[in-house]
Amino acid sequence: MTVTETHRAIDAVWRIESARVIAGLARIVRDVGRAEELAQDALVAALEQWPEQGVPKNPGAWLMATAKHRAIDHVRREQVLARKVQELGHEIETGGVNPEPDIDAALDDDIGDDVLRLVFTACHPVLSTEAQVALTLRMLGGLTTKEIARAFLVGETTIQQRIVRAKKTLADKKIPFEIPPAGERAERLASVLEVIYLIFNEGYAATAGDDWLRPTLCEEALRLGRVLAGLTPRDAEVHGLVALLEIQASRSKARTDAHGEPILLLEQNRSKWDQMLIRRGLAALDKAMELSDGKPGPYTVQAAIAACHARARVAEDTDWAQIAALYATLSDLMGSPIVELNRAVALSMAFGPDIGLQLVDMIVDEPSLKNYHLLPSVRGDLLAKLGRYEEAQAEFDRAASLTGNERERALLQERAAACARGEAPER
Repeated sequence: MTVTETHRAIDAVWRIESARVIAGLARIVRDVGRAEELAQDALVAALEQWPEQGVPKNPGAWLMATAKHRAIDHVRREQVLARKVQELGHEIETGGVNPEPDIDAALDDDIGDDVLRLVFTACHPVLSTEAQVALTLRMLGGLTTKEIARAFLVGETTIQQRIVRAKKTLADKKIPFEIPPAGERAERLASVLEVIYLIFNEGYAATAGDDWLRPTLCEEALRLGRVLAGLTPRDAEVHGLVALLEIQASRSKARTDAHGEPILLLEQNRSKWDQMLIRRGLAALDKAMELSDGKPGPYTVQAAIAACHARARVAEDTDWAQIAALYATLSDLMGSPIVELNRAVALSMAFGPDIGLQLVDMIVDEPSLKNYHLLPSVRGDLLAKLGRYEEAQAEFDRAASLTGNERERALLQERAAACARGEAPER
């Protein structure tokens, strides 16, 4: 294996194993920041040794063993947890020359709880949502600071500061590295789900930049959701979120053309939708509905809406009346103007654009939607369908001025131009 191939192998192993290594170390040193530093030390050791010695048979265990040795050294230097040092030393040394079998056994015993502890620690409500997202992607998603900065179109220094401050906050406030007690779990789990949801949404429809999609973010969010579902198998909303992400992700290949231009839902080639992801999503939705006992939460309801689209072989088969009813349920659960905007779209598809426009006009002065580009975009679409092209053009122009995504801006300007010619927009 060449040096380049070895480095690729190390990168792949790190992407897969880093969260587990950091989680295992955090259990030992009780400090998330220190755990990441120790894991990075193990990565550096791999970069130095594997090109010469070859990739170990069990690279994840090698990383963990190396990192644990460094953890022992750290604990000794700090002169704390003497008993833990002896236990860890015995755990590693009893394997003789090759410690990997013992490390594997230790991972098998605790890995699920360790990863879950890390998820809940990174998404602790003491941190801001922005800090939770950055720390989660860094610790669990395996993304570099540069990759996170690129994904959210902010400076690398900004992301680095968020991560550093988040680690410091966790350390200063002595946030325990643990699964929270039952009384606090619901609030903490809600933070975890929200972060995963935000990460996916930013990848699915980028708020700014030149690209409509950021697939890496979608993939990381979906992976984290699947891990969480495996670790909390009896929580309905976890399965509901996974169902939503699986179904939404199934459309990825159909959402842009060869030039990266966006293709709207009703115009997508549904033969490009990933049927395996749809099947996984529908199975997760069934599980969520079963666990919700007839009272589905917001993520499960959104997954049910996505499922209505997934079950329609062609756009004309979409059950818009059912989607409108589901949005009404979602509105009762969340009370969000954005949900009302989506319900207006569903109502227009089910019962005509005039019905949808009535609902949109009821929320047009909502302060939270003042700079939300999809409000004038939806209103413009409904006006165009009613033949009110001059008004529609003004709405599309306003929507284009509000969006930060270049691909979306071009699409909205194209629609405004069609209305200026007195024509219905083609898409």
